[in-house]
Amino acid sequence: MKPRLAKPMLALLLIIFFAAPAWSAANSPFVPVKTDTPPVIDGVLDDAVWQQAPSLTGFKTWMPDYDHDLSENTIVYYAYDSRNIYFAFRCFDRQPDQIKTSVTSRDNIRREDWVCINLDSFNDHQSLYALYSNPHGIQEDSVFANGKEDISVDLVWYSAGKIDKEGYTIEMQIPFKSLRFASGNPVEMGVIFERRISRRSEQGTYPPLSSNQGMFFLTQMNPIVFEGVKKEMLLEVLPAVTYSDKKSISAASGSLEPEGSLTDLSLTAKVGLTSNLVLDATWNPDFSQVEADAGQVDVNLRYALYYPEKRPFFLEGAEIFNIGAGNDYLNSVVHTRQIVDPRAGVRLTGKLGKKDTLALIYAMDDLPEDNSEYLAGNDFAHFSILRYKRALAGDGYLGAFATGRDLEDRFNHLAGIDGQFRLDPSRILNFHAFGSETVWDADSEKLKGHSLGVKFLSNTRKFDLEFNALDISKDFYTATGYLTRNGISNANVLITPKFYPKSKILRRIDTGISSSWSRDQYWEMNESENILFANFYMIKNSYLSLFYRMSDEVFMGEKFKTGGFLMGFSSQISKYLYLQLSYRNTNAIRYIENPYQGEEERLSASVLFQPSNNFRSAFTYTYSEFYRTSTDEKIFDYTILRSKNTWQLNRYLFLRAIGEYNVYYKQLLTDFLASFTYIPGTVVHVGYGSLFDRIRWENERFVESDRFLETKRGFFFKISYLWRL
Repeated sequence: MKPRLAKPMLALLLIIFFAAPAWSAANSPFVPVKTDTPPVIDGVLDDAVWQQAPSLTGFKTWMPDYDHDLSENTIVYYAYDSRNIYFAFRCFDRQPDQIKTSVTSRDNIRREDWVCINLDSFNDHQSLYALYSNPHGIQEDSVFANGKEDISVDLVWYSAGKIDKEGYTIEMQIPFKSLRFASGNPVEMGVIFERRISRRSEQGTYPPLSSNQGMFFLTQMNPIVFEGVKKEMLLEVLPAVTYSDKKSISAASGSLEPEGSLTDLSLTAKVGLTSNLVLDATWNPDFSQVEADAGQVDVNLRYALYYPEKRPFFLEGAEIFNIGAGNDYLNSVVHTRQIVDPRAGVRLTGKLGKKDTLALIYAMDDLPEDNSEYLAGNDFAHFSILRYKRALAGDGYLGAFATGRDLEDRFNHLAGIDGQFRLDPSRILNFHAFGSETVWDADSEKLKGHSLGVKFLSNTRKFDLEFNALDISKDFYTATGYLTRNGISNANVLITPKFYPKSKILRRIDTGISSSWSRDQYWEMNESENILFANFYMIKNSYLSLFYRMSDEVFMGEKFKTGGFLMGFSSQISKYLYLQLSYRNTNAIRYIENPYQGEEERLSASVLFQPSNNFRSAFTYTYSEFYRTSTDEKIFDYTILRSKNTWQLNRYLFLRAIGEYNVYYKQLLTDFLASFTYIPGTVVHVGYGSLFDRIRWENERFVESDRFLETKRGFFFKISYLWRL
């Protein structure tokens, strides 16, 4: 660890730690009515409890501007019994025919009208659940912590909605068993109620967010208290059966030959040791995905593509692993998709007392036989992860990590600390300091490296300021995380003034400048990046972003230009049509052993057509081309065409057809799925897919062709049932 960076950073953090004032909201708590007759969750507010329950109104906007009355009135009612929390929304709308909604699958409503319960279940300002519902009662949920929102979480809760001539109504039922919270009597949580009106690009909350505190939800929560919550034992058992049958084309016969069928049995169990500490265990876990990752341009890359985690076992408490001062180079030190094919695993997540958070993961990752590590005599890679956090004032914390990937003769270990300090209501500072040790094989030396990072963020109505500094040494590695580049030192400042025109169409303009300096440690060469940008927020959920970048980058000991023009646009053109477009024309590097200067042009466009509440069709076009600057020779062009069509018969059952053609590889992918989801975990999926290549079998070999030949075929069936005892 280089002392020229480590010592000043440590001194700065100690000063801030002891100087940072304690800060938290001091609002009167909401006290919901306790009922012995719970409401029927049908979206109709005719239950007796809603006549008795306290209510609130007076939503104020925070998007596009703060402290304006939301254009439509909203009333929220709140109640509970010993096992559940209940919320009801009466959302008035003078144009009910313009309400944007659909009957769709879960986690697919963010562009629509919705209401949201932002719930800090521990009331400790460290993380929050966000439970969204659109006017048809379709759900989306997420967990927010350390400035990141993770929508991969799926909680068990219930909702229903109805549209009428005055707007719409929504009822929600949230079992205490689905939440992690501090035990005691009363149970105290924090809450912010939120509503979005899509066509006006408005989002508002109650309590209102302060313009002096910006978008920091966690420190603006209002307490809500529950007396006499019944302590229930959490016990979940999730058995699953997956059957698959695959065929692939034979190089000997030119026809599809069976690869064999496979029946997988899996079992996952969850036990609540306390109301806030959960133990999960799994054997042969089912990590099947009902949809393959959408195609991305995968040529001329400096680092591997990032794919989000979608597998259920790893989602409990995933937000705990977010790091302070994460950046484009070190996104995370725990990215569980590095655990590719686990045979078994255990995890422990939750609270120890009021301020201490703990997470542990151990998994045995089955290595495929064609893996070089497997050939060395290792059947499994052993992953071990430890995370600890101590809550400080406001949303501040101090934390520690220890992670490892171990085989018989090689390993990667990482350890270190991170944290966040609330300096005042609108400013935070976070940091990390990690060290790693790596041995690639028995004949290699132990490599020791470090990553140091610090980030300052100020967010107010008129002005944002962000400063980042990092130093990642050449020998720093993380086998459990997502690292795109080591051997880099960087400092960056971002200044964003905001303007609010008096216009019915243009709601807000963010302008700004970003300046960055980097040092490539491998080649002892400097890099720079300077960006001018403007973001325009408009009605109809419309957004325009313009960037001009002047930059260079070091690769293989040479410095190349990487600047150029970037643009992004999206708009809910009508209730039935949504458009998204991005374009860039920049200088670029050809990332090969002998690199050279090039120019890249990339276009991505998607159209979402929704002619009815139950059917939607999405088409995406992605195009990229690369020219060598010195000769103006086109090196490659890359096109992906993707069509996704979904018929949602009701909130539980949908039929989907996907077709994706990759022009670069001359491959056509088809994917058909029938899916039934009653609650997360209780599902039935039936899928069928094929891969076609533009080849034909001729004279006992494959040759290129204008027609498609099916080269792979697969069928799968999955059923699982969540037992909640």
